[in-house]
Amino acid sequence: MSIIDNKKAFHDYFIEERFEAGMALEGWEVKSIRAGRVQLKEAYVIVRSGEIFLFGCHISPLPTASTHVHPDPVRTRKLLLNASEINKMIGKVERSGYTLVPLNLHFSKGRIKCEVGLARGKKQYDKRESEKERDWQREQQKIMKQNRR
Repeated sequence: MSIIDNKKAFHDYFIEERFEAGMALEGWEVKSIRAGRVQLKEAYVIVRSGEIFLFGCHISPLPTASTHVHPDPVRTRKLLLNASEINKMIGKVERSGYTLVPLNLHFSKGRIKCEVGLARGKKQYDKRESEKERDWQREQQKIMKQNRR
């Protein structure tokens, strides 16, 4: 069950491969994510010293958060993956010029997971082509609907 999708990622990048990563979260963050108070639009994933981190993900604290905890909405969060997956990602990013992009947050067996995509950037003409393709698909659906009547 998806919590939030990063639509901007699909607009700006070609997604080549997807990985499901766990997240190291604090209690108040889990409550806020369950309440849907999370934003992935400006978020990005970076590799630092053999580990993968999520930067720029904004999780708004609930007003009922504890008084002794001082929440940081945009703190760096560690993503949890197998060593083989991390090595594969590092190799692609460093050698092939790929980018790591967070695609969505979702629940899996009661845990919050982050889907990370191995992506290549789109040029402006690619974005226009995608827009035309989407419009054409929408137009086809309209035509098919009219023909059924």
